[in-house]
Amino acid sequence: MVEPIGELPAGILGFRITGKLERDEYHDTLIAPIYAALERGEKLRVLVELPDEFEGLDAGALWEDLRAAGSVGLKHRSAWERFALVTDKDWIRRGVAVFGWVSPGEMRVFADGERAQAVAWLAE
Repeated sequence: MVEPIGELPAGILGFRITGKLERDEYHDTLIAPIYAALERGEKLRVLVELPDEFEGLDAGALWEDLRAAGSVGLKHRSAWERFALVTDKDWIRRGVAVFGWVSPGEMRVFADGERAQAVAWLAE
């Protein structure tokens, strides 16, 4: 389940993801607001929180993520300013350590409970 995170400073998109992320929800709730911001000509500063309840992506969402990486990440690479990931999941942290250099813009990983620090960094 993707829940938009409200009450963030202007210019920051935030999402909290729990359970298993499915294709339709990935596209409709996560990617659609990012495309809308791009269409408005905004720079992207994105917060994603993946708590212990996050179980990963289903095959359809994984496919959407791979497609989106090309269309949103690479095609709009210059629009990405900062991406903050809040999680204690070891498998995600290891993945970011290995593949984070591919991420457009500047990326940082914060521990669970450090959302305020992540938001402050995004707002700088």
